[in-house]
Amino acid sequence: MPFAETSEEPEYQDEGLPAQPDAEAEALDDGVSGDVEEDDGEELPSDRVADLVEYFVVSLASDPDAISIDVTDGPDSSLIEVRVAPEDVGRVIGRHGRVVKSIRTLARACGSKLGINVEVEVVE
Repeated sequence: MPFAETSEEPEYQDEGLPAQPDAEAEALDDGVSGDVEEDDGEELPSDRVADLVEYFVVSLASDPDAISIDVTDGPDSSLIEVRVAPEDVGRVIGRHGRVVKSIRTLARACGSKLGINVEVEVVE
């Protein structure tokens, strides 16, 4: 038999999930919530598009620590400026600009879904 049998049966709650021991339950209820960012209270739609652009650029770059993304919100549109290490500029732009054109297309599609106009620029 490949699995060892145990005599203890796990306790289950009503939802079919294993019950948490008291120490774990207290650690979860300590009032600290993870993955919550509070800088000015609300996240702008352009920040969501910038996160998408950052995801693509980080996956392309060989030096992800050298990436800097600046978002400038205007009355009609938002400008996302991407700065990368000099050796990664070619990777982000791609042959004949195909990669950056694809990133721009995806950013515009995401922006239009959120109701904003977005421009993406690669700055050296």
